[in-house]
Formats: sequence, C-alpha cells, structure tokens
Amino acid sequence: MTSLTHLDAAGAANMVDVAEKKVTSRVATAEGKISLNAKAMSEVLSQQNKKGDVISVARIAGIMAAKQTSTLIPLCHTLLLSKVKIEFDVQPHNGQILVSSMVKCEGKTGVEMEALTAVSVACLTLFDMCKAVDPNMIISDIKALTKQGGKSGDWQHKNET
Repeated sequence: MTSLTHLDAAGAANMVDVAEKKVTSRVATAEGKISLNAKAMSEVLSQQNKKGDVISVARIAGIMAAKQTSTLIPLCHTLLLSKVKIEFDVQPHNGQILVSSMVKCEGKTGVEMEALTAVSVACLTLFDMCKAVDPNMIISDIKALTKQGGKSGDWQHKNET
C-alpha cells in the first residue's frame, strides 16, 4: 500500500510530506456551470434578486472558499495564496452561467483543489441565491482546466485547446 501517496504503510490516511519539495510558482484554473430558468437569469442580469447582487456575492464566496480548501478537503495542505480570480460568463441565450477560477501561489504543492473549490462554492452560492425562483437549477461540468508549476510540470485538460 505504500505506493499510494495518501496512505501510510498500514493503509491509514496520511498527509503527504512536502518538506523536501522546492517552492515554485503554481497556477491552476478550473470551471463549472450552472443552468437556470429565464426568470432567475433575468433577475441575475438586472440585479433584481431579492438576496442581492448574485454575481458579486458568488465571487466573494469563491475567493473565500479557495482560501479555506485545506479545512474542507481532507489531507490538503494549507497554502498561502497570492491570487484568486473568479469570473462569470453569463449566457442568457442558453440559460447558463459559466464560472471560472484562477488560483496562484508560491508553494510546494499545487493549487488545483483550490481552483476547483472556488468554482464549486461560487456555483453553490449562485444556486442558494436563486433557488427561490428556480429550485431546478443544475450545477455541472466542474473540472480542472490547467495547472502550471511543480515537479510534474504543466498540464491542460484533454478537451481544452
């Protein structure tokens, strides 16, 4: 069982020791989407949602979530993030909001989980703020898009060009 990095020799959960790894610049991006009905979309676009500015609140939630990833995901390392950026591509023509994140740090381990957590929580916040108008929203297609830095080098999702 010692070939699995998050299990010790006895098979118990184990946080990977990164003490000997080099500090390098790390960047990761992720995206996801939420599908919502026309009324909910209209409220988002006109900023008429009863709970407030849906996009601004979701952006702050995503940033906060990235900073809290190590408290949410077991065995993740605490990282000193230097940048978290959350963007929203509101697409009223197809009833979707595409949420993307970019997370950066100088560290010994990557920030893919932070980028994914940011997108996930931003989408969940959109859902929470719009659920009174559309309880049938669908959050989907959350995925890591890219990672840069570290020993294993750069990576890009196979469907991204």
